[in-house]
Amino acid sequence: MKSTFKVILTALALSAVAFVSTASAQEKGKGGGKGKGGGMTVETIEQAVGSLSADQKTKIEAIIAKSREAMKSAGEDADKRREAGAASRKDIRAVLTAEQQAKFDAMPTGGKKKN
Repeated sequence: MKSTFKVILTALALSAVAFVSTASAQEKGKGGGKGKGGGMTVETIEQAVGSLSADQKTKIEAIIAKSREAMKSAGEDADKRREAGAASRKDIRAVLTAEQQAKFDAMPTGGKKKN
């Protein structure tokens, strides 16, 4: 009886570990839960370019929300998705200072780092 209980307990523990690991990996793949494939967030931009003002954050959040809608509307159309991404980068860049723009330009795009 004790050995059956230990087997069940071990199985439950392993299942819990597997569940937590899977959930964590899925969350990382979502960019913190914000859409398919990650994408830009105010936080990732701020990490790359340095501190953002409250006004910059508000404007960038609006640009990102608009971009997500455009991506959703584009569906699987790679050209439309690429255009939406380029437009959002252009709009975000316009909100940044010259120093921040240089750092922003160095950020990876589409999963590939710019050269």
